[in-house]
Parts: sequence; C-alpha cells; structure tokens
Amino acid sequence: MNYHFITIEGNIGAGKTTLSHLLAKHYNARLVLEQFADNPFLSKFYENPQQYAFPLELFFMAERYKQLKELIHTKDLFHSVTIADYLYIKCLLFAKVNLPEAEFKLYQKLFEIINQQLVQPDILIYLHVPVTRLQSNIRKRNRPYEQSIPDEYLFNIQETYTHYIKQHNIKTIFIDAGNADFLGNEKHLQVIIDALQQDFEDGQHYFTLP
Repeated sequence: MNYHFITIEGNIGAGKTTLSHLLAKHYNARLVLEQFADNPFLSKFYENPQQYAFPLELFFMAERYKQLKELIHTKDLFHSVTIADYLYIKCLLFAKVNLPEAEFKLYQKLFEIINQQLVQPDILIYLHVPVTRLQSNIRKRNRPYEQSIPDEYLFNIQETYTHYIKQHNIKTIFIDAGNADFLGNEKHLQVIIDALQQDFEDGQHYFTLP
C-alpha cells in the first residue's frame, strides 16, 4: 500500500471511529482518535449554540493541532501507517456552519496559520451516510448531548463536507455508506481495503458497499 497517512471523515454518526479501529488493526497502524469528550463546551454548545460555538471550535482546533503536531515530532518505529478518524480541515468546516460571519473570519485566519504547520494525509476516506441513518446511529450510541441534533444541522454539515472535498479536488475514496456494517459484514470492510491498494489520482473515487 502506498498510503502512509490515512484520514477517515464523515458526518456525526457516520462510523468514522469504528472503521478507523478496524483498519488500524488490519494494517497494524498507529491510530489517532479525536478526543471529543475532553471538550468542556460540547454539551453546552448543544444546549446554547450561539453562546458556546466560538469557544467550542477554538478548543477543538487547539486540541486537534496538539494531537496532529506530535505526528511530525514522533517517529513510530513499529508502525509504517497512521490512521486518523478526523481531517484537520473539519475545524474550518464545522466553524463555517456554527459561527456567525465575523467570528468565522477571525477563526479562519487562525486556522490558516496553524494548518500550514501540519502534515497532510496521503488520502481521505469519506463515509457518506443519509441523515436518517445518521440519526439512527446517533440514537444507538446514546450520547445524551447528541440526542436533539436537528436534521437540518446534519444536512448542513454534509453539504459543507462534500462541497469542500469537490472544490479542492482532495484525493478521496468516497464511500456510499448508507448500509455500512463494518463490524458485522466483512465484505464491507474489504471494499475499503481493496480500494486502498489502488494508486489514485487527485479527486473523488466512488465506491458502493455490497
């Protein structure tokens, strides 16, 4: 496999972390997982988005930067592949949805300074899941602060992701994951593994699951 830094992205409840664990096990890869539960503003944001959106996004940006920055300074002699369950650009994408224009412009300036210092992934795996399935997954994992997320918010996040990926021609394995069961169906995981054997050009490369 030619990819040494793989990032998995998707909407809230798309199955990013589950797939990251499975691929890390398959490739004996170093696994980088977002520590979202450490954000003290997360539950407050869902209760009062206008008041807590800016500190929420600043905290996420700082913590993700700290985590990914370590990849530059630490070499793992036992793992040739690193898999992360988030792309750093998600900071900017969520901020675009959550922040008013003036705050977003300030946030964007900070993001652009920080993003230049980070290693960018070799390839992105994007899990595209319909909002109805996302809501079902969110209910199943039963995090209290997520249970009232409106459909419109998930639609906005989905549109922001797909627009950015297409606009910037990111090298992406784009998975139609509406029926995904990576834990229970080995064929679904095999589609991802087979795709990663290919040497892709920049742009989106679409796959469906059997």
